[in-house]
Amino acid sequence: MEKQEPEYPLMQTAAALVVLVALVFSTGCGSRQVQESLTGSTAQRLVTHSIDDLISGLPKEDFAGLEGKSVYVNSHFIERSEFRDYADQRLKVELQSRFAIQPAASPLAADRILNVFYTSLGTDHGLLGFYLPLGFVPGVSEHTRINLITLEQFHGVSEMYYYLGETGSEVRSQVHQARTRTDALGLPIITIPISTLDR
Repeated sequence: MEKQEPEYPLMQTAAALVVLVALVFSTGCGSRQVQESLTGSTAQRLVTHSIDDLISGLPKEDFAGLEGKSVYVNSHFIERSEFRDYADQRLKVELQSRFAIQPAASPLAADRILNVFYTSLGTDHGLLGFYLPLGFVPGVSEHTRINLITLEQFHGVSEMYYYLGETGSEVRSQVHQARTRTDALGLPIITIPISTLDR
């Protein structure tokens, strides 16, 4: 009678393969997170370019008939930040250069009041695709991963709406949004840029 080889090594290999496949498919999903601060030139350019696109795209009809008049810009955001100050200055320059509207120093000195509500001034990071997370390995950062094939999205997002009128509450605009993006294809060994910020 022939002695049969034990099947344990084959079963262990099959079990390891099943676990690996399950791990790959369980991480094949998308995730998004908002970046809380601007670190580096790329993030700064994403935000400032999106603000520029937002303000440049304001519809002419919203400001028709205000040529030569003065407008007081009263802006609001969830926090007082450099983003808001930058957007305010960009808006004032646009009103002056494109619509021939003079920014007023105070509401009392203005012909019209523009109440601006910024709903987003920041960056957004997304990751879609398949990757192997390595954060569970001792001594490795929790964000460490090996890309199998991923789409990494890094966007600057600016969004606003406004009220315009003699008291700043008569006419409400639509919500306007601008998104500047730089995306990359992540592979196990290399990351390939798909879009850049070059203008």
